[in-house]
Amino acid sequence: MGLSDLDGFLTGIVVGPELILPGEWLPVIWGGDSPKFKNAQEAQSIVAAIMERYNEIVRTFRDNPADFDPVFWETKDGLVIAADWAEGFYDAINLRPKAWKILIQSESSSLMNPIMILCGKQEGASDLSPTAESALMRNAAERLPTAVIEIHRFWLGRREQRGAH
Repeated sequence: MGLSDLDGFLTGIVVGPELILPGEWLPVIWGGDSPKFKNAQEAQSIVAAIMERYNEIVRTFRDNPADFDPVFWETKDGLVIAADWAEGFYDAINLRPKAWKILIQSESSSLMNPIMILCGKQEGASDLSPTAESALMRNAAERLPTAVIEIHRFWLGRREQRGAH
């Protein structure tokens, strides 16, 4: 995973419907294979950096979700590319597809639109002209941070309801 993919993946794990332990999601980062590190120090350093970003995302959504700032690629021309981030988030969804169906099939399903558009999974999006598709992608990238904050709020409300019963 690249940096932007990783950030989306970690965010999807943090804001998702269920707690997923690092022992389950770390192998996904390596593509299912065991990573090859030069030595134990390199392995420790890389895993520590990943866990540091994960914990930063946890703290942001716990303390002040409005501060959420996804890591998107940006071209030399200043064009923001959020598709990689969305693909990483989608990889996190695929760790718990049944649980995510609750949101996807709810009245709040439109919260998923920016992610699905950026991943190319939005029905009808591929039928658009290149100009319209570009505008749709740009709009999705702009809407994505707010949508993720609302997705977090959706799952937080569900967890609080379960805890109350």
